[in-house]
Amino acid sequence: MQPRRRRILFVDHTAVLGGGEIALLNLVRHLDRSRFDFSVLLCSDGPLVEKLREAGVQVQILPLAPSIVETRKGNLGFGTLFRLKDLLRMVVYILTLARFIRRNRYDLVHTNSLKADIIGGLAARLAGVRLVWHVRDRIDDDYLPRPVVVAFRTLCRLIPDHVIAVSHATLATIDPARRPAQHRCKSRRMHVVHDGIDGELFRAAPPALRNGVTRIGLVGRISPFKGQHIFLEAAAAIRARFPNARFQIIGGALFAEDDYEARIRDMAASPRLKHAVEFTGFRSDVPALISKLDILVHASTTREPFGQVLVEGMAAGKPVVATRGGGVPEIVQDGVTGLLVPMSDPHAMARAICHLLENPNLAADMGRQGQQRALSCFSVNFTAAGVERVYECFVFSTTLSQRCEGASWQIHVDLARQSPV
Repeated sequence: MQPRRRRILFVDHTAVLGGGEIALLNLVRHLDRSRFDFSVLLCSDGPLVEKLREAGVQVQILPLAPSIVETRKGNLGFGTLFRLKDLLRMVVYILTLARFIRRNRYDLVHTNSLKADIIGGLAARLAGVRLVWHVRDRIDDDYLPRPVVVAFRTLCRLIPDHVIAVSHATLATIDPARRPAQHRCKSRRMHVVHDGIDGELFRAAPPALRNGVTRIGLVGRISPFKGQHIFLEAAAAIRARFPNARFQIIGGALFAEDDYEARIRDMAASPRLKHAVEFTGFRSDVPALISKLDILVHASTTREPFGQVLVEGMAAGKPVVATRGGGVPEIVQDGVTGLLVPMSDPHAMARAICHLLENPNLAADMGRQGQQRALSCFSVNFTAAGVERVYECFVFSTTLSQRCEGASWQIHVDLARQSPV
């Protein structure tokens, strides 16, 4: 008799197409539907809903108060988390979600964001079902307010049955007393599974149309921590040496960051950059846009948990220039697939980009090696297989089989086949 498919509920607090939500979409597209019967619950409506339904995924929307959904990570704290009115709303919401989980007889709740970890996690515990937290944020003081860091690290040991982190750098912030190597080898409750991409979307993209113009682009939502201002400062220095260089900022502002967008548009209108910078806004054809770039730039001013856009650029065969920190060194091999520079240093960024422009053979070689690494190490098929292995070996197994015992600590190594940290 064929085993019953496990029923899984993915929970995310937002339907905005941010990095975590795109990663969730990629994951559920590639999970094995012969073994898992899954659906997604969102706390608000938005573009993710249509994308999931197009992928044949059942979506439930259980609306949560916008004052809770729209609170940004940097503004979290006990003052915002425990406002009496919002606290009462959260309690009612958690009870309602717990009833929904029990009524639909889910075997597992898999949460996909910090807010979903808390809300969905407490609901799963009340419903008496297993729980996986997928941690996509660095749990550290430079990324979150200190009270949230302390609370989340404590809850991480108490609430979920298992934790999946998107990078070793992220996992190390959950339990900073352990070295990254110890996480890889000894934790039975926490594992790294890197996010992956559908490499064919990027490898099959049309070739760049250069027409004598050098195109340098940055992909990501317009936000201070994404560093568009650093990118434009570097662009001004690059233009002094390469007047044919053109720059693209691919992405739009989310989460009420219009003031920052106005600031960088003013920078782009300065005499040194006038007519050299294009703002594409939010685009759904990112692979085609990346294919037309000569260099992809990552300019984040804080250590990011991962850096999926770097994987996308490498899959398209582009050399990358990225800020060093967080999960980025797990993706980019400095001097091999791209160049790493200090954060918030536009001069170092400009020098690295100019070095690639001055050495086109080096840039092309980095692009080739980067593409090979992206396609062989960061496929979304590997991500789905890693998540499924966590389910089988650690969530649904009452005892660890010899196969899981021997293979479980190698989840990341088997899937990504590299040990950058």
